[in-house]
Amino acid sequence: MLVSCKQTKEKTYHIGHVITPVGELYFWLYEETPLHKASFVKLANMQYWDDLSFNRVIENFVIQAGCPDTPEGFGASDFLIDPEFVPEIKHVYGAVGMGRDDNPGKLSAGCQFYIVHDVEIPRLDQNYTIFGQVFKGLDVLDVIANLSTDANDTPLERLPIVVRALQLNEKEIRALGGSKLFESMIQ
Repeated sequence: MLVSCKQTKEKTYHIGHVITPVGELYFWLYEETPLHKASFVKLANMQYWDDLSFNRVIENFVIQAGCPDTPEGFGASDFLIDPEFVPEIKHVYGAVGMGRDDNPGKLSAGCQFYIVHDVEIPRLDQNYTIFGQVFKGLDVLDVIANLSTDANDTPLERLPIVVRALQLNEKEIRALGGSKLFESMIQ
């Protein structure tokens, strides 16, 4: 009699994790935007953002981290990504998207991400790619969005970040408070 010792591996999901001095943010990474998800995971695993900060903060709009805006735009960037607009994925409170300059192809600058701090921003839909949704740390989003800034929307006090891409199973996601989001994502 043979007995199988084969174990089934529990399914895991990529989760974005941003650590700041004022708290942590956790966000779901959408399967529907595979290029943006892969770019985020790659750069997080490279620890690309770990010497950077939230460099642009606009209350009731977005908080943005990664590459600083430059007059030249991102034309020479190694991290440009084709747009992945998904009509059902909107710019709503806690949505995580990739920044871009005014390039005609609407290519994302994979090195720069933002988190929406508004109920919704429909004018950005189908113009900027959303690739994630915050499910824990919305209070941290509010704290960051309310930081004092200069005339260029740069926080007066630098807010450094550590960014990771985690692989969590369903139980771990639910333990972080992601039950409601998890249910909507796996349908």
